[in-house]
Amino acid sequence: MLGVHFAVTAEQERFLLLANDESDIEVGDVLEDIEENWDDGGLSVSSDKAWDAIHRCLSDGSLDPDGGEYPLSHAVLGGRHLHEEYYVVHVTAAEVREVAEALHRVDRVWLRQRFGAMDDADYNGPHDEEDFEYTWENFVDMRKFYERAAKSRRAVIFTAT
Repeated sequence: MLGVHFAVTAEQERFLLLANDESDIEVGDVLEDIEENWDDGGLSVSSDKAWDAIHRCLSDGSLDPDGGEYPLSHAVLGGRHLHEEYYVVHVTAAEVREVAEALHRVDRVWLRQRFGAMDDADYNGPHDEEDFEYTWENFVDMRKFYERAAKSRRAVIFTAT
């Protein structure tokens, strides 16, 4: 599954939350509209397949959305889940600011230690030095994205399909 974060406008956020709460509007339809009409301006970032390792490093080593400690746990899978079949995870604008601040304190050494501590049996990636470099590069891009989203006072939606 490929992961993408979007810093959504207040209107896009409202439609996604309404779709989550109303049965006659589908979250997938709203998300598809967002993706098809996205005018980036630096307010989205793809983490390709690295989102898996990034979440594990920032949480408790698992893909459990409730694993780990807030706010780092909310960078990828933590937050309000809006879809049952695939990941559509909502983080409020207030939470985005806290996540951005927490990500700013994560350095390469810390992330490398967390990456090394992941359970090989539960992680499907190669779990080697090249995989760490891939994870680190995507983490840095995601951290910059969260900084831009926080400055723009936007909520974030993470998707993996």
